[in-house]
Amino acid sequence: MDKITFSTDLEQNIRLMQDIFQGDNTLVTRRAQSPKGLSCAVFFFDGMVNAIAINQSIIRPIVCSDRKRVSSEELAQTILQVNDSRVEIDSDKLFASFLYGDTVVFTEGESRPVVVNTKGFTMRSTQEPTNERVLSGPREGFTECFMPNLSLIRRRLNDRRLKFTFLRIGTRTNTVVCLAYLAGVCEDKLVQNLKKRLESLDPDSVLDSNYLAERIRDHRWSPFPTLGTTERPDVVAARLVEGRCAIVVDGSPVVLTAPYLLQECFQSNDDYYISFLQANLSRLLRLIGFLFSVCVPAIYTALMLYHRELIPARLLFAVSAAQRGVPLPAGWETFLLLLVLEALKEAGARTPGPMGQTMSIVGGLVLGQAAVSARFAAAPTVIVVAIAGVTGLMVPKLQTAALYLRFGLLAAGAAYGLYGVGIALAIILAMLCGMRSCSVPYLLNLVPRVSIEHEDAYVRAPWFFMRHDRFPVKKEDRH
Repeated sequence: MDKITFSTDLEQNIRLMQDIFQGDNTLVTRRAQSPKGLSCAVFFFDGMVNAIAINQSIIRPIVCSDRKRVSSEELAQTILQVNDSRVEIDSDKLFASFLYGDTVVFTEGESRPVVVNTKGFTMRSTQEPTNERVLSGPREGFTECFMPNLSLIRRRLNDRRLKFTFLRIGTRTNTVVCLAYLAGVCEDKLVQNLKKRLESLDPDSVLDSNYLAERIRDHRWSPFPTLGTTERPDVVAARLVEGRCAIVVDGSPVVLTAPYLLQECFQSNDDYYISFLQANLSRLLRLIGFLFSVCVPAIYTALMLYHRELIPARLLFAVSAAQRGVPLPAGWETFLLLLVLEALKEAGARTPGPMGQTMSIVGGLVLGQAAVSARFAAAPTVIVVAIAGVTGLMVPKLQTAALYLRFGLLAAGAAYGLYGVGIALAIILAMLCGMRSCSVPYLLNLVPRVSIEHEDAYVRAPWFFMRHDRFPVKKEDRH
């Protein structure tokens, strides 16, 4: 954006502002003049400001002033009755604040405008995120408003070492992005790495945090997430305390955290608000459920096509009797049923309201029963696909990875049997071993080397075993 130069003539500044925003009917120009001759022009966008604050804190003090002419500093510091008002000489910063809900005030004889914080647009309440509900614990969630999101984080981390670094990204949206971290806890190398990645971006627009996530994440083509996402302030605060960084994007309720490890995909918010015995059992079930989701269809197909001798005789007779008359081999039968399952999930997710859940359940029951009755599919195959679909929902952060692995392992099992499944799993493990998230190994803590440093890896230890002195706080740093 070209630099704009204002003059000391108030009328000329008014015409310049109206020319810049010509065709925008939400621009409001309000003139204010005191009986002593103080003349000012107030500019703001309708619907973006608090009208009461403008009338009481800007218009009334100007109209009641006994000064004939004031400087911009005097106007901002002695006349306007607001908490946040400043003289702005940088036109880029001026228009960035103006377009975001601030008010601009010009006065006669001054070329430097005053920017007043009068934001008053409608915002959503900080209610609990629907996709991260907990049985017990905090119920607050991030919204689309930038500063309230930062206040939710600061309220939980009452530490003066908490730092917020602002950047603006997007040539057209000029979106504010905040990099949050705890100085002294988070490594400087990590902070500089993320800041460098963000500053190197030059997108046309940033409307959501995923616009940045796909650009700054490691291993962009991997289905495994290498950046954490959450809508809960308590989760962000916990990860900041662990020495991670958080990226808050204006207009998005989803906050990014880095680095992000594979073990975090199997963790849940409830794990820290319930008994550690129940939390560890839940984590074990999630891990088993993920393995079932990606491996059961492939193993079933491999056994039915190549390794029938490994199936117990009674079970083999029952499955063979169920498959008698089915026109497709086990591999294609499982593949098509998995496609139908994904289609039902997508249709249920895109259908508004409770109708989506009802359609998914009824559609699955009706189609499954009809397919078995018409001999298009065998009942054991329907059961295997249903197990894979249900267990895949236990780890929502790995649903994308589970989808790709499920079909990939199915293809390997259909082509080469259990040997193909084993080789495919070995390749996946080798790929995970080579992955990193912000220079941190993705499988960190997979094999505990120092037990005292792994209280919350794949098993959550009780709170009385947790270490609190890993990042010791100096006496002068405490509150």
